[in-house]
Amino acid sequence: MMSYQTTPIAAAPDVAHHEPRAPGIDLLRALAIVTVMLYHLGSHGVALPAWVEHGWMGVDLFFVLSGYLIGWQVLRTVAQGGAPRWGRFLLDRALRILPAYYAVLILYVLLGQGREGGNLQPLWKFVTFMLNLAPDWEHGTAYSHAWSLCVEEHFYWLFPLAVWLLAGRARKRASGRLVGALALAIVAGGMLLRGALWQWRVAPHLAGGDTAAAIGAYVVSLYDPTYARLDGLLLGVMLASVRAFRPAWWTRLLRHPRRLLAAGFLVLFCCMRIDALGPIGALVLFPLVALGCACLLAGALSPATRIGRRQLPGVRTLALLAFSLYLTHKQVYAWLDEWLPQALRAAPLAALPVYALVSLAAAALLYLAVERPELRLRVRMSIKTSARGSGSATPP
Repeated sequence: MMSYQTTPIAAAPDVAHHEPRAPGIDLLRALAIVTVMLYHLGSHGVALPAWVEHGWMGVDLFFVLSGYLIGWQVLRTVAQGGAPRWGRFLLDRALRILPAYYAVLILYVLLGQGREGGNLQPLWKFVTFMLNLAPDWEHGTAYSHAWSLCVEEHFYWLFPLAVWLLAGRARKRASGRLVGALALAIVAGGMLLRGALWQWRVAPHLAGGDTAAAIGAYVVSLYDPTYARLDGLLLGVMLASVRAFRPAWWTRLLRHPRRLLAAGFLVLFCCMRIDALGPIGALVLFPLVALGCACLLAGALSPATRIGRRQLPGVRTLALLAFSLYLTHKQVYAWLDEWLPQALRAAPLAALPVYALVSLAAAALLYLAVERPELRLRVRMSIKTSARGSGSATPP
């Protein structure tokens, strides 16, 4: 069902400059990008196992990672009695996302009819990050995976407001409970909203036997919009809230990494059995996927496991290139579709290395030309901020 071409991978923020890289987070980033790339490859004539059709869950894993990393960097400042520097936060997020994102957008504009997905929707939707709120996939799916960046950008705008509303009373009272209650309320509200949208937009097409129209309505009304996709980000924020405001709970949680990892994989396996297009899927699928990803994240963060202590070979490289891979891999696939014969694409053992290596090369080029200079600029800005004697922690 979820083979619709607008399924992307979201851009997860990098670990803060002053913290060492967490091997478990890098592993999950690598897992997310590989999963989504395989999922997209399934629609390019490459024969892959059946489980790959559920690779859209990789984007939810990235949402959970984003919510946790952003939430931890901000909420720990509040927990310590400080005030986050929101101007610095928004500038940092802009420097992290916009240069590479707009560089690839320019490429899509220049490619014309050579771009993947055919027509490009009006530029204002991409520039203002409103693509997921006003999509028109019937008339153009080029650069459609930008919808997940829209969700993350909206989160960056809304999260400071939520923290500001809670922080005043949070310092003196139970901030963790407030954050958790707000997150749970939004998740429950999202479930009810998706249920209503399903009944209104999707059910009539299913009743009429028009599955294609039902899928289109599902993607536009339930899958893409920010208001329907906050579950993963909020589960990540809730984990960060526990770590920031209930460190004893956090310590006890990380003592059971194997149970957390097993629970995460079990929940995600069960999610594969839920019909995303049905009423139950509309209500509970996204929260359950987010819960499974949150369990994986908590388990991967524990130093009690090898993956939480030590980098696995090649993982760090994939994690560093994840954002560039996300931005470029669909266009690379489209080019390879023209260059590779159908016989090769039908042989996954031969086609996979070609698609993977060319995608990695394109991502490395974008990373070296755009991402790495931007990351160095952010490091210099952090050093200057520290030199001024700032007393509050810098957001991620």
